[in-house]
Amino acid sequence: MFESFGQLLIALLIALMEESHSPTPPPHAKIIFMPQPIVGMELSDMRQILPPDQPAYRAQQIYRAVYQQKVADLVEITTLPAPIREHLASEAELGLPTLAQRYLSTDGTRRYLLNLADGRTVETVLMPMDGRDTLCISSQVGCPVNCQFCMTALLGLERSLTAGEIVGQVLYAARDAGLLADTKRFNIVMMGMGEPLLNLPNVLKATRILCDQKGINIAERRITVSTSGIIPKIYELAEAEVRPKLAISLNASTEEMRQEIMPITRKYHLKDLMEACRAYPLRNWETLMFEYVLLKGVNDTDDDARRVVKLLANINCKVNLIALNPGPGIAYETPDPERVLAFQEIVMRSMPCFIRRPRGLDIFAACGQLKRNNLETITA
Repeated sequence: MFESFGQLLIALLIALMEESHSPTPPPHAKIIFMPQPIVGMELSDMRQILPPDQPAYRAQQIYRAVYQQKVADLVEITTLPAPIREHLASEAELGLPTLAQRYLSTDGTRRYLLNLADGRTVETVLMPMDGRDTLCISSQVGCPVNCQFCMTALLGLERSLTAGEIVGQVLYAARDAGLLADTKRFNIVMMGMGEPLLNLPNVLKATRILCDQKGINIAERRITVSTSGIIPKIYELAEAEVRPKLAISLNASTEEMRQEIMPITRKYHLKDLMEACRAYPLRNWETLMFEYVLLKGVNDTDDDARRVVKLLANINCKVNLIALNPGPGIAYETPDPERVLAFQEIVMRSMPCFIRRPRGLDIFAACGQLKRNNLETITA
């Protein structure tokens, strides 16, 4: 099999490296080997799970039932003959997440803690708004980026989500809130747990399923993915035929400060990030979004605002300001409202700049607060 001892040694080293990078389940998690879930399959995938003697339209029936009709159980696919349903039940699971806990905010925001098949949990947030709701979904269990102002960073990374686990959050939360009948009523932001661009293949597959007009049928312009600035993946995202809008977590006006509060950016420098943003191929209806979390006395000065304007010059963009949402384990403080307004005023002279209103603060559902918190533990 191996022509030389050197080839054998290389093969062993590669195997060891792959093993060392495989995610280790937490002590409390059960390892469960599940059949291939149907949620997360594209039409071509569904053809593969049918018996070879079945016509191609059977896969289309399954696809429509799962993503258009949004069935909650395989037995609900009544367009299929009973033997085919029995075959699916033995060969596959539907693969929707189940509810571990639901928290309801006084402002109407819902925070869902959802169970995955392997015993892990992930968080999803639904924010009702006038005219159109926003669903914030996760792309990983935990997060590897380690932003110092974010509670999710305290979890570390357990693993990335599959395309089905990403889509499953949308199907579950939208069903729970009664939004499935009209998908034009809500936007999706991949700004929950995780760094989406470090799970790009699954994020893009999920986006294709979400946007497919024969499936869930959500427009690309209503899906946004947020990144801390993984530069090679930004270029890769730009080449995708179907892709969400892009948001960049900037959060600092200098290289030094950005590396201090976002350690992963020591690999991805600010100058190179701005170059990637200027080269990003925007569609005719699209602008880049830059998110900026304001930390009291750290990155919220007038000089910071002026440097942000200079950094973003000649980029078709808008800026979203987020006053820090506090939480246990976070050393930074929220700036005064007057300081936030002063920062906004300076930036607005050169480009659109908005202040994101926090939602779900009382249930730890706001930006940067997702850490699978038990509210009874927190408030005790």
